[in-house]
Amino acid sequence: MREYEAESGVVYLVGSGPGDPGLLTVKARDLIESADLVMHDKLPGPDILGRIPTARKEDVGKRAHGERTPQSEINERLVAAARDGRSVVRLKGGDPFVFGRGGEEMEHLADHDVPFEVVPGVTSPVAAPGVVGIPATHREHASSVTFVTGHEDPTKPESTVDWAALAEAGGTIVVLMGVTRLPEYTAALRNAGMDPETPCALVERGTWPDQQVATGTLETIVEARDDVGIEPPAVTVIGGVAGLHETVRGSLR
Repeated sequence: MREYEAESGVVYLVGSGPGDPGLLTVKARDLIESADLVMHDKLPGPDILGRIPTARKEDVGKRAHGERTPQSEINERLVAAARDGRSVVRLKGGDPFVFGRGGEEMEHLADHDVPFEVVPGVTSPVAAPGVVGIPATHREHASSVTFVTGHEDPTKPESTVDWAALAEAGGTIVVLMGVTRLPEYTAALRNAGMDPETPCALVERGTWPDQQVATGTLETIVEARDDVGIEPPAVTVIGGVAGLHETVRGSLR
């Protein structure tokens, strides 16, 4: 089996997958083990982060009381570490280019002539629903899937998500980072004409040992969220495929 060695002065934008260490790619694992520095968020999961020696890892994710490392600071620290001759893994949950701000970091590295490599990861909007029996697509329920952020840039003057267009398009809608705003966008979809009986599901910490699922409809999913106690990180699945969880859950391991 080929082994991948992190090179000095290079930044690796690495996706860790949804959290289960068994879903970490071989390349990601090798780079994490050989890098001089791993700058990580919270989402890679405790089992993955716990295997990295404290001296080689740096937490740049959210901390207590809502504090977080500003993205601009992360960008500069990546450049500084690479220019210092270190091999750097920028470790993110899921895939670095699916609402992971990997694109912004890539641009910053390129602007400062820092070599980088992208290592894709299993993305959570597919993996988290999948492990609980909710496929992103299904021949009888959905021939398309749309990934939507539930947490847009707060500096935008207004939302750029066209919920009315999504309601009309059909297929599967998967919302990331949307637990808090669930009442707003489910109401927007209903107001745009989507059937209130459309199946919905919330999957919290999919593939983690403490994963949770709440199911309902576009009309009832907020109540289901509160009854189960779903909290971030979680994905919301809206569409016919969401109803399959209840159908197959008895056979799921």
